[in-house]
Amino acid sequence: MTDQKQLTDIERGAYLHDIGKIGVPDHILRKNGPLTDEERKVMMHHPDIGKRLVADIGFLKGAVPIVYCHHERTDGKGYPRGLRGDEIPLEARVFAVVDTLDAMISERPYRKPLPLSVARQTIAEEAGKQFDPVVSLASTRISDEEILAISRLTDGQSVPKFSNV
Repeated sequence: MTDQKQLTDIERGAYLHDIGKIGVPDHILRKNGPLTDEERKVMMHHPDIGKRLVADIGFLKGAVPIVYCHHERTDGKGYPRGLRGDEIPLEARVFAVVDTLDAMISERPYRKPLPLSVARQTIAEEAGKQFDPVVSLASTRISDEEILAISRLTDGQSVPKFSNV
């Protein structure tokens, strides 16, 4: 059973997952096209920067697993440490699916939103590679209506509240 502190830590991690992008130059963050290899290398440092920003703040310590590990992949091809499977904290494995799904169905400066069916198919196809297969399967149990309601609720501005923080 998940307790209130865990939910608060997950919520804070979700809000702060990309805080390390504060250390990424604007020309990379705002680029409308694909990143070059060099720009991608710079961008890949944002989890390290984020971890350094939040790790020593007492009430944010529980957010570190998401901030630091949300780009790790089940197959070990993620970053910053190349963790595999259960080496990746569970909250980061869950958030990776949530964040990717949200990114695909949300409008971006460089593309229109994808249909939810396409996003769901991508999550399923990446199970065992990019995403934890159990988390990927669990995400299929959330109805399209619930996902779209959450998406409308947040309107791309922030993550929904899990708890009173």
